[in-house]
Amino acid sequence: MSHSADDLVWVPTIDRSAGPVYRSIADALEEGIRAGHVTPGTRLPPQRLLARKLGVDFTTVTRAYAEAARRGLVEGCVGRGTFVCANRAAPPMPPDPRHAAHPADLQMNAPPLPMGRGLQDDLRHDMGAFAAELDLDLLLRYQQVGGSQADRQAGARWLEGRLAVPAERVLVCAGAQGALLASLSVLCEPGDVVCCEALTYPGFRSLAAHLRLRLAPLAMDGDGLLPEAFEEACRTHRPKALYCTPTLHNPTTATQPLDRRKALVAIARQYDVRIIEDDAYGALAPDAPPPLAALAPESVFHVSGLAKSVSPALRIAYLAVAEPRQVSRLAAAVRATTGMASPLTTALATRWIDNGKAASIIAGIRQETAARHAIARETLPSGAVEASPCAFHLWLRLLNEWTRGEFIMRLRGTGIGIVGSDAFAVSTPPEAVRVALGAPKDRQGVREALRQVADLLAEAPAMSSMVV
Repeated sequence: MSHSADDLVWVPTIDRSAGPVYRSIADALEEGIRAGHVTPGTRLPPQRLLARKLGVDFTTVTRAYAEAARRGLVEGCVGRGTFVCANRAAPPMPPDPRHAAHPADLQMNAPPLPMGRGLQDDLRHDMGAFAAELDLDLLLRYQQVGGSQADRQAGARWLEGRLAVPAERVLVCAGAQGALLASLSVLCEPGDVVCCEALTYPGFRSLAAHLRLRLAPLAMDGDGLLPEAFEEACRTHRPKALYCTPTLHNPTTATQPLDRRKALVAIARQYDVRIIEDDAYGALAPDAPPPLAALAPESVFHVSGLAKSVSPALRIAYLAVAEPRQVSRLAAAVRATTGMASPLTTALATRWIDNGKAASIIAGIRQETAARHAIARETLPSGAVEASPCAFHLWLRLLNEWTRGEFIMRLRGTGIGIVGSDAFAVSTPPEAVRVALGAPKDRQGVREALRQVADLLAEAPAMSSMVV
């Protein structure tokens, strides 16, 4: 459906330096209503159109409209749009104190905190020992780009069991994003085509846009991307690379079976296409098939970060380089883009890999993830959920004619945030949302938030509207 200029009856002027953009949009709307520039009954611009006009993400405008609804400024009407509330004489109803101060954020896909008291005390004790033993060179000097020999050996040990790679082919990077940036900058030039899943990691989409790469989305099913779609793209687009997440895909949680992985690497070899394998969640899935890099080490650049499997505070990733002759080029790219990974963080990562603390944290995350999945199975309708028991997020297909924008906005009004498919979609986004189980502090928070999600999902959109 097309929209004319008449749809833009209100376009806010926002201060992008004054905190979150979504809140600035809601503040501008409230000020416009107070000043009489936006009158009761005014239909606000469609979210996608306003996002395009302001040059912001669709989800930013969705959050802004949801914030405005929470303040009592607007109300959504299914099939018609979002309207300024008619009665602004009385102050808006105060927010529910259960939601206002600490909204249930199911957006950020962070691992749950391991709940065992013994493990937490053990980590605190080890941090104290780490500080006491700290080499002052880490504080007072620059360190080697790509990591010291000891740190690269720790990276190789981190990959053991999934991927056998010599330390000489491992580079320590400033998080997975730094490793992806270095890989793309070496493999591709502006204008090149890179294949990826039709639903892909938003950080990769941002990097591709920054490097002016063209993305070719590949069709997917319940087992991940389809090899035949990759082969067709190779014939049609002649891509320089394929980016994919074969294990615990974000957002769908799909894990590619072994035969599909073999088919993908065979196609990559046939068409001489390099693969960037994002193994952010691989350490959490002990029964997953071998990584693509184990099947085709000469063709695959393997990225394995610690943020999703140990701690988001450990912004460290290990890049296993496909070809030995590329190591120096990748190291130069790391130097040019991020300089070096934080020496302190790298030293802590090496320590925890070597003394077994990283393995203990992973075991704790797996245990807590399993408990939260049990809550999700009890609470959410099974027919709408795609999930792996090893992933700490869910992919929720919307029921009862809900659109993702309307569902997100209504849920935000109750103090709960989730992420719509638009954040991941390279092509047409489905009516689905990602729900992060790791974000709430404890299991009771998960249970309460998922009950709200389930209750809203069970309603028809028209039944949940308060427009009269």
